[in-house]
Amino acid sequence: MSTITIEKSFCTTREAAKLLGVSVGTVQLWVESGLLRAWKTAGGHRRVMRDSIAQLLRQEPELPVKSVSAEPLFNPPRQLDVMVVEDDADLLRLYQAKLTRWPMPTKVTEMSSAIAALLAIGRRSPDLLITDLSMPEMDGFSMLRILQQAPELAHTTIVAVTGLDEAAIAAHGGLPPGILVLAKPIPFDRLQEIAAVIVNQSRYLLNTPA
Repeated sequence: MSTITIEKSFCTTREAAKLLGVSVGTVQLWVESGLLRAWKTAGGHRRVMRDSIAQLLRQEPELPVKSVSAEPLFNPPRQLDVMVVEDDADLLRLYQAKLTRWPMPTKVTEMSSAIAALLAIGRRSPDLLITDLSMPEMDGFSMLRILQQAPELAHTTIVAVTGLDEAAIAAHGGLPPGILVLAKPIPFDRLQEIAAVIVNQSRYLLNTPA
């Protein structure tokens, strides 16, 4: 008689972390923010619904994630890791064209949705995160509030580039502290100044491979 195996509709946070390729802490953060659906056992242990994990994985861009590296004009310790989150494909191409011409070697990773960005950031934290605020499904406000609690981004500089004015940003509940807001059209010169400051920071140099 054959044995029938029934797959559970839920898993532990550790199993979810393994499936998603992120830390247990990141899974817990995503549960608390509502990005993953979960419930608690009588003993207080979280159980994550597998269908919400599958749904999140379907949001992930096809791998490999599109990244473009600038041609180095000199030999600094390492590449600057920049992630751009923007749902407008034309603006993503413009970011790619401009940022990869910076004088410091720069790797640019493009994300067309906030959910895809959250999944990618859970696996690798960039030096500089540039994001739009008005996006479908999950907007930049929600994404940044989730990231505010992520220990992985402790050393990431975050810049919001938006067409919204101060009143509109306030109407959305504002942004977490420490996030620089720049107005569209995209101020590429200002972004390059920010990148240069990051490259000169001691924590960036400390993360340089020998």
